[in-house]
Amino acid sequence: MKLFPLSAVHVRPALALSTCALLAATACSGVTGNARVESVEASGDGILRVGLVLDSTGGSSFLNDSQLAAAKLAVKEINATGGHKGRPVELLPVEAGQDAAAQAHALVAGKADVVIGPTDSSHAPAVIDVLSRARTPLISPANTAAGLTGTDSGGYYFRTAAADVAQAPVLVKLAKNAGAASVSVVYQEGAYGKDVADAISEAAAQAGLDVAASEEFPPGEAGKAAGAAGEADADAVILVAREGAQGALAELDNAGIAGPRIILSDGAFARYGSKLGAKALEGARAVVPGQLPSAGFQERLLAVDGQLKDVSFAAETYDAVTLAALAAARAQDDAGRSIAANLLSVSGGSAGRSAEAPACSTYKDCVTGLATGAEINYDGESGPVAFDANGDITTANFSVFTYGADNLPAPSGSETAGRPGN
Repeated sequence: MKLFPLSAVHVRPALALSTCALLAATACSGVTGNARVESVEASGDGILRVGLVLDSTGGSSFLNDSQLAAAKLAVKEINATGGHKGRPVELLPVEAGQDAAAQAHALVAGKADVVIGPTDSSHAPAVIDVLSRARTPLISPANTAAGLTGTDSGGYYFRTAAADVAQAPVLVKLAKNAGAASVSVVYQEGAYGKDVADAISEAAAQAGLDVAASEEFPPGEAGKAAGAAGEADADAVILVAREGAQGALAELDNAGIAGPRIILSDGAFARYGSKLGAKALEGARAVVPGQLPSAGFQERLLAVDGQLKDVSFAAETYDAVTLAALAAARAQDDAGRSIAANLLSVSGGSAGRSAEAPACSTYKDCVTGLATGAEINYDGESGPVAFDANGDITTANFSVFTYGADNLPAPSGSETAGRPGN
């Protein structure tokens, strides 16, 4: 089978989250307590219903297909193993294209027990508000905004995608492993750039590297920042950017900063080719969150949707659905509160009781373990999850790419940030 092109793997849209949007969510959620750790009594109706918020539109609408296929695949495989307490798990109808909050309201009306999504971090506060009021857990496979950590959701918000700042120690490690004793950070203005740049400076200090410069730039105006990085003459230059990445790379090239010295954040990762000068990126490295999907997983996805062209967030979506079903199985109850109270445990999370349990990698194997009374630790298609007390994953996997003379990336390794139980 032919694998999906690398250019189509893990395309990350700009998922910025404004401070005011976050404050709006935390101020009006109206939910007290922490559902992640509370004891609850069974209150479900016996049917596990999974909802999906697909909020990608326009040029990012292709992201909907991979998440929908992954959710369908997870539900199919869960039902092939007996479903929830002998009854089929239901995937509720999807209303892609609607406002994210409207989708959340529709799913509550449809009696969803758990919801997967949204894709865009800026849409998360509104969805969290709707679902937390309904005591319905939300697991996002794609939210990466650092500001969402600690969101006051009453314990109903989780995500199987790592926060943007999780890549910082990996970016620093790539620099250090290549012999760098100093780094400069060139970052695009905005929450993403500043949060990751600050985390890089902290990680560099912990790793014993000197931060020679940390320069901010507006999109399309990276010349001054690139010039300052050139004057600092650090051993490595880490670029943290999204839509302004191409222009920043051109300015770094103009400043005499060669490919092998450049390390790209996930937002700057792209197939640049002839868009940049010849060999501008030769030897440069980039990180991309997650593991490259295995051939077997891709084949299973294609069996669900033979027209699928991209697998962005598919593994994280598949794992989100599987974890929800395992939480319901552990609780022997499909109610949202029961699912929220068991997600940490089945993921092997820091506040759960199964952090030291042996890993299981499929719903079938994990639910078999639960049937024996054992604790479980689900490590799925996206790797270890291990939710922490905030509902964030504590182990973040990254694929490493190295650019060739054609300014195109090729996979060259993998790195892990954090560890289960952090």
